[in-house]
Amino acid sequence: MIEKDFARPVLGATPLAGGGWNFAVWGPRHERLELHLLGNRPEVLPMHRDALGYHTVVADTARSGGKYLYRFGDSHQRPDPASRRQPDGVHGPSELVDLQDFEWTDGNWKGVALENSVFYELHVGAFTQKGTFDEVRAAVDQLATVGVTTIELMPIAQFPGNRNWGYDGVYPFAVQNSYGTPRDLQRLVNAAHSRGLAVALDVVYNHLGPEGNYLGEYGPYFTDYYRTPWGAALNFDGPDSDEVRHFFIQNALYWLENFHIDALRLDAIHGIFDASAIPFLAELSREVEASAARTGKIISLVAESDLNDARVLRCRCEGGLGMRSQWSDDFHHSVHTLLTGENSGYYEDFGDIQHLGGTLQQGWYYAGQYSRHRRRRHGNRPPPFKGSNYTVCIQNHDQVGNRALGERLSSLVNLESLKLAAGANLLSPFVPLLFMGEEYGETSPFLYFTSHGDPNLAEAVRRGRAEEFRSFSWQDQIPDPQAESTFDRSRLKRDLAEEEPHRTILRFYQMLLRFRSEYHLGQTSAPSIKEFEASKALLVLQDAQTHKLAMLFNFGDAAANLGSGILEDEWEKKIDSSDLQWLGPGSDLPSKLGSSTPSRLKLQPRSFAVFQRTGLPSES
Repeated sequence: MIEKDFARPVLGATPLAGGGWNFAVWGPRHERLELHLLGNRPEVLPMHRDALGYHTVVADTARSGGKYLYRFGDSHQRPDPASRRQPDGVHGPSELVDLQDFEWTDGNWKGVALENSVFYELHVGAFTQKGTFDEVRAAVDQLATVGVTTIELMPIAQFPGNRNWGYDGVYPFAVQNSYGTPRDLQRLVNAAHSRGLAVALDVVYNHLGPEGNYLGEYGPYFTDYYRTPWGAALNFDGPDSDEVRHFFIQNALYWLENFHIDALRLDAIHGIFDASAIPFLAELSREVEASAARTGKIISLVAESDLNDARVLRCRCEGGLGMRSQWSDDFHHSVHTLLTGENSGYYEDFGDIQHLGGTLQQGWYYAGQYSRHRRRRHGNRPPPFKGSNYTVCIQNHDQVGNRALGERLSSLVNLESLKLAAGANLLSPFVPLLFMGEEYGETSPFLYFTSHGDPNLAEAVRRGRAEEFRSFSWQDQIPDPQAESTFDRSRLKRDLAEEEPHRTILRFYQMLLRFRSEYHLGQTSAPSIKEFEASKALLVLQDAQTHKLAMLFNFGDAAANLGSGILEDEWEKKIDSSDLQWLGPGSDLPSKLGSSTPSRLKLQPRSFAVFQRTGLPSES
């Protein structure tokens, strides 16, 4: 075999211990490539091509900070597909970056287990006014006081222009130049670890953006056999796909090893098409587990998937992909439809209290039932219950930004509903995720924004957005994704947290997160659920290690009279979202329940309460 015992090179430009730099690029479509070092004394060096199409060369004169391009046989020049930095954008030369000389101070850091995690998703550009890694780093202490455990960065791989969600990245190894330098990212992660926070990174392995995407000129990175909604599919199972896999596996390890990233969120894996016997994602999870074993750190892969397919979570030994967790859209859709009444698009599959009850019991609701939206059966049976298998939210970049006007939940429902949604999320047995600003009820929209340099591409994006909303009942004019004002409107107004009711919302989130941590809600078994369909209410019984909790949720617009006798033994109220201290209307629930206390349970509209059992279990 051509690759028996073949040692694939480290892709990109890497410094050598004895001086100089090693350059390696996979370019099987070219018999000859040259390295063009730019600067005051430009230099062109021929590269050696091996049997698999890797071109390599050592440049003794190269220095950190220098710029370079690869030159094809027809004299065309392109940036490095594995560039570490693109200071002049997606069409400019690559820059040499030495990542090995950063002085890390997190030697004792081991990470955060998923069952103890609370993710905080943020967009670096919109999180602060300047939109840089340094400004995120300055907010690390503030985020830690909220009670989250993990900062999740939306994609930071180099994209065209200065404004983008990040899913149009075209240099998977290069840090977005408008956010800062690779060193700035290292400083951010180091600071987060010093404050006890993990850092997760959103990576995109299902497609690359259209502008500045030159990988196809080097080799068969893409395939025409499949097609994604976002463009050409990556070649993970066709001829030469081993080297494409190598490229993206190296990319994953690059973030973990050079930037000490703790978790990777894999974007839309249902857009990764791969019919091979050993799928790319299974190979990726194996390599990431090996990296965790080498470093002694907790490293997690969290997949975004709308497949409701147990194979995503199943271990590789059983034919699965070995993901540690996956996003559960069924949870978001269940809560959202109950609160807003929206029933268009994919929301038509939800709206009843049973959808939320079923999701809480097993991780997702659709496990083979007929889906009206898909017009077919959807999903299969989830694996045996483990709460950390599912990452859930009431808001995220997709569910907010993929609305025509980018409204957050705070603009769609009242304060009582907002608190109810927070309780359903943060008290669930799953891994909760907060979307930036959610913790204080941010009111700025999060819109879809781009800054493509190609006018034709920009117009195509505008048309695509309009087409995307045809199945929804959102008829308002869609903000222009290319307009700078669209991006500016999406920035957080973090000073809101100092005003009411936002100050109280923040206190409420902090209280819920302390409660979640104290009672280890991420380590519980599957809850017992009682549904009150007429009232749109739920009783959730949860064993939290040595404690038993009863959580009551009322999603109805009227008070829910749940009657008496649904709770036996002695119970003490721990949380009531209707309390005046949370700007609620006041509670009708007693502070204690038991044999000597009337057990009439009347839950205010759009509210929840948590009771802890204090007496001994009833004798059977």
